[in-house]
Amino acid sequence: MIIYFYDLKTTMKDYNRIKRRFYYELKKSKLSSCPWKTKSVIIVQDEDEKAADRFFMRYRKVIEVYKAKTDAVQEII
Repeated sequence: MIIYFYDLKTTMKDYNRIKRRFYYELKKSKLSSCPWKTKSVIIVQDEDEKAADRFFMRYRKVIEVYKAKTDAVQEII
């Protein structure tokens, strides 16, 4: 599994427009079926890594994104 941590980095003037477009395209993308999504984290399977990289590269000017490879993730209740 690959964990992507992302944060939108833009001016307040453009923030709402960019956020709306980013999440709209995220919902339409192949990544929308990934099992785990929060406001700033998404977990994808290894075979979806290239699709996720391509998606985040489209927003490279207005987003800060990091990825980490892991074997397991546990939710703390």
